[in-house]
Amino acid sequence: MATANLERIIDGDGHIMEDIAGIVSYMPDEFKGKSFGEARSERNPFPPIDHLHSANRHITPPGAFANVGPDGWMEFLDEVGVDSTVLYTTSGLGFGKIVSRDWAVMLAQAYNNWVYDTYLRRGDRFQAMGLLPLQEPDAAVEELRRIVQDLGFVGAMLPSTGAQQPHLGDSKFWPVYAEAERLGCALGIHGGAHEGFLMDDMSPYAPINALGHPMGQMVAFAGIIFNGVFDKYPGVRIGFLEAGAAWLLTCMERFNGSWASHVQYDPRGRFLQIREGERVSDYICRHIDEDRIFVGVEGDELALPEAVRLTGNKPYLFSSDYPHEVDANTCKAELDELRENADMSAEDKEAVMYRNAARFYRLAAN
Repeated sequence: MATANLERIIDGDGHIMEDIAGIVSYMPDEFKGKSFGEARSERNPFPPIDHLHSANRHITPPGAFANVGPDGWMEFLDEVGVDSTVLYTTSGLGFGKIVSRDWAVMLAQAYNNWVYDTYLRRGDRFQAMGLLPLQEPDAAVEELRRIVQDLGFVGAMLPSTGAQQPHLGDSKFWPVYAEAERLGCALGIHGGAHEGFLMDDMSPYAPINALGHPMGQMVAFAGIIFNGVFDKYPGVRIGFLEAGAAWLLTCMERFNGSWASHVQYDPRGRFLQIREGERVSDYICRHIDEDRIFVGVEGDELALPEAVRLTGNKPYLFSSDYPHEVDANTCKAELDELRENADMSAEDKEAVMYRNAARFYRLAAN
């Protein structure tokens, strides 16, 4: 192939630090009533992400979780040398915990409108994944259609855990997958709410952060794989973000053994459709190769070269996570580690740095 371009970067998972007052201003007046009040208009309409984040004290690196807006994001893109970023929520990572269906619908609309006016109007260096009220699947379908067709979002985020349970492979959510397939947009599953994983009383916080993201993704992935979502909706593209690559290898290994010993009775054909001679890991790799499964990674992951060896380089896309646990310097260091990784080819690095994100989000690749 031609000389690889290891300077081109598409950030597949950046984060917005929300202007809460700004988002509230987009909500209907009926939702700004006495529960907010004139003296409490700054109250966050998003639920707390979990008690593990809020009732704790830990030191993050300098510059992490900086309250950057679009101007700060532009400075970051220029300093690191990133062409464009796909922006996900921060406060909305716990969106699945919202119980009121009406509240979920109105807040998703307000957030998406605010993102459009604040970021997407600035130009195509900002792309965005919207929020959907999965609590009300019919409304989620309508909102997905609106943000993609009318506002130009590249897709929407689904929280890996939360009050929207059952799991994301349940038939309750199939209309959302059908609409994403019809629209040709991306769906990105993102963790962040770490309750309910048998760590609710764990301290310190570091292992909760380390395990919570991959555990949430493994549950979401299992529901989607074993309920045959990719068989039913072959045009759907789903990304599993901010959990690295190693969890995928664990799933492939464990799913092989468990399916071999526990093949599900399936008289209605509701579950995954394994071809003759396939293992579940083969089934997963087939859907990876057909551009249905994508995985967000960072630049310094020990498991990434092995993951590429086992699955090929097609699913993995670089994610800055800015401005959460990183700043421009740490992001540049991660990219340098990726460029210098002797266990990956130049083609692999180019795929991770921008080609896979371009395919997942359907952005210009060149």
